[in-house]
Amino acid sequence: MAWLELTLQVPAPSAGVVELCLETTEALAVTLSDAGDQPLLEPGVGETPLWREVTVTALYDADTERAPIESALRAIDTLNPSPELHWRALADRAWEREWLSRFQAQQFGRALWVVPGDQPPPDPAAVNVRLDPGLAFGTGDHATTRMCLTWLGDHAPFTGQRMLDFGCGSGILAIAALKLGAREAVALDNDPQVLTATRANAARNDVTAGLQVVGHEHPEKLGSFDLVLANILAAPLIELAPIIAAQVDRAGQLVLSGILCEQADDVIAAYQAQFEFAPKMIEGDWVCLHGRRSA
Repeated sequence: MAWLELTLQVPAPSAGVVELCLETTEALAVTLSDAGDQPLLEPGVGETPLWREVTVTALYDADTERAPIESALRAIDTLNPSPELHWRALADRAWEREWLSRFQAQQFGRALWVVPGDQPPPDPAAVNVRLDPGLAFGTGDHATTRMCLTWLGDHAPFTGQRMLDFGCGSGILAIAALKLGAREAVALDNDPQVLTATRANAARNDVTAGLQVVGHEHPEKLGSFDLVLANILAAPLIELAPIIAAQVDRAGQLVLSGILCEQADDVIAAYQAQFEFAPKMIEGDWVCLHGRRSA
């Protein structure tokens, strides 16, 4: 089956209404991305910011009529002047192949591979975590996640350990820990879509029996863990330090990521009364911290 893709650039205040408009024109998928070079590294709590200029991309069946869609977009008052509309035909399932071509199988540390979609694993005898192309966030493609996965791959096995993935995204870290020997993992997040993605990826990797997927309502009721990983950016790591630290058992380990280099000392300061930190893992502008409970 062939597809039709529409791309346009709009100012951030118009992005939401454009997205809604395209969804009402029977778009199969609508995505928003940065139209310029304005990274959003750390939004505030409760904020969902957008770039100043947003690229909106919509996917349609190949036989979709373009004229009604273009008329609907021209009717949006805030789009003045009207943006240029770029249409292109996509070959049979090209959108999925493009995802797979970007996210190739990757090795992390000594013991772990992440394999997208139905790609054959480069090392069938290794520990392989599979991710669904339809659940692409948290793939290991970003430095913050890569460093966590590398730490897991290098410190495995986690035989008999209980692990917490605090802010779980796709669930990749919890799933990896289970496949590396953990007896139980808890995936914690406050986004229902994230929890759905985590459950689906857990089923894909046959680890549902060992995984508990929960919201953020009462993390203090989860008990303590041998290993806690939190890949959630510096500000919430600092703000939530008392809660996160309390989840780590005596002699337990803590891995913190999502931290820019210039923020690392502030994050360490929030935890150093209770943890002794190893040398920083650094990739580009990002830092990953590994601590062991000392008090």
